[in-house]
Amino acid sequence: RMLFFDTHALVCLLEQNGFTTRQSEVIVFALVKIMNTNLDVIYKDMVTKVQQEIAFQQVMSHISGVKKDMIILEKSEFSALCSENEKIKLELQQIKKQLMDEITKVRADNKLNLNLEKSRVKELVSFLYFLLETPHHWRAQQDRALTQTDRKIDTEVSDLKTMLESHKLDNIKYLAGSIFTCLTVALGFYRLWI
Repeated sequence: RMLFFDTHALVCLLEQNGFTTRQSEVIVFALVKIMNTNLDVIYKDMVTKVQQEIAFQQVMSHISGVKKDMIILEKSEFSALCSENEKIKLELQQIKKQLMDEITKVRADNKLNLNLEKSRVKELVSFLYFLLETPHHWRAQQDRALTQTDRKIDTEVSDLKTMLESHKLDNIKYLAGSIFTCLTVALGFYRLWI
């Protein structure tokens, strides 16, 4: 271990100030021993450059391992989100198809009902022509029957309109839900990449 002072010069200085050679050497020996002990204590708490490099390499390898794990996790989450998005798209297409089938069915039922009502009205009109040739009290009955038929037709038409409006509202709900779902997935992707 290197000393950063001249021990012989210190011995000479002590001899010049009244110490014997033996005393000067013992004092210098004690000082050197104290300094070496202090340096040993200091060196115990210090890290060598090699140890520091080893610790640095261990930390860097741990960081790279964490980065790899994060990349793998990110890819798996991204693929899970993509598959979930595909499932939602398929469900949306199925719902859309069911809705279109239901609308077609309602339209066909409505046309059938309208055609039935038309045929009833035609029968009533022919019956009314027949009644025009009958006495006046029959006309009142015909008027009542005609009024009831008109009311039935109006009721059926308003029911059909209400049904069509409810189907329109259901379509809008499904469309809004689909849009919000797509936006949620897009925001999730956006949040993952930030």
